Amino acid sequence: MLVVMKKSAIASEIEAVVDAIEAKGLTARPIPGGDRVAICILHNRGPVDASLFMQMPAVQEVIAVTRPYKLVSRESRPINTVIEVGQVVVGKDNLVIMAGPCAVESESGALEIARMVKERGAQIFRGGAYKPRTSPYAFQGLGEEGLKVLAKVRSETGMPVITEAIDHEVFDVVEHYVDIVQIGARNMQNFSLLRRAGKSKKPVLLKRGMAATIEEWLMAAEYIMEGGNEQVILCERGVRTFANHSRNTLDLSAVPVVKQESHLPVIVDPSHAAGFRDQVVPLARASVAVGCDGLIVEVHNKPAKALSDGAQSLYPDQFRDMCRQVEAIASVYKTSVNC
Repeated sequence: MLVVMKKSAIASEIEAVVDAIEAKGLTARPIPGGDRVAICILHNRGPVDASLFMQMPAVQEVIAVTRPYKLVSRESRPINTVIEVGQVVVGKDNLVIMAGPCAVESESGALEIARMVKERGAQIFRGGAYKPRTSPYAFQGLGEEGLKVLAKVRSETGMPVITEAIDHEVFDVVEHYVDIVQIGARNMQNFSLLRRAGKSKKPVLLKRGMAATIEEWLMAAEYIMEGGNEQVILCERGVRTFANHSRNTLDLSAVPVVKQESHLPVIVDPSHAAGFRDQVVPLARASVAVGCDGLIVEVHNKPAKALSDGAQSLYPDQFRDMCRQVEAIASVYKTSVNC
């Protein structure tokens, strides 16, 4: 349920509604809007009597929230969530590009790739420090040393950095070094990790699980927001199907559906959807055409020697061409393009 306050509501009147909700053993979560405040009621096990609040001063209306994801839903917050990461804005009328290698392999290599992707159009640098791999014998990442490299990249290039926290045990150290904490597809329903992310002050990028429905994905985001962290970026990265011509099947329809259902920004990862370099750019173009807020793309200066996902990593000049192409597409409906 959502208690919508009048435009004229003052702080004491809002606090009175919050107190009344909490007196019933429920949780009240004020949601500032464009011109008024709404208060979302959480943890109710059944319908809440709207008359309890309609008679209170400065209450405009009480709205039933029909979606199971309350805080994530556009019913609760009709305006888009905008997230600031350093000087980069995600979720406004712009297109944000995150790019870099699948894994941080060395300081010199990461810095070289970072300079290349920044010059060609990236605003945020991506690189894995901890790598959850299918095989226990594959490269697992540099760990904290990789995080230190990411901090060096930020210091020398000015780009914010993003990497994945593979479990709640490493979340603290990841949070310390990076600007955005990623929760990967394999961990979308790792509920202890989601709850830890909910306590973070850093933005969280939540990837869709390999076989997750839209509702399951949004409910995972609800875990983070329920914990108090409203800085959530959703990432579509393809789902597992019967197809074998690509690594995963990119669900382009998810972008407009989620943007209709939720106020959270949605970006797309064409690299993990494709699995093959020659598919990445076309999928990136298509993703921008359906209205995503950004892309996260794997780029490597020597893909054949990459320790992780070299086959799907773009060469720097391919990345430059991709940025030019998606800029042209985004310019049709975006007011600004960061490429």
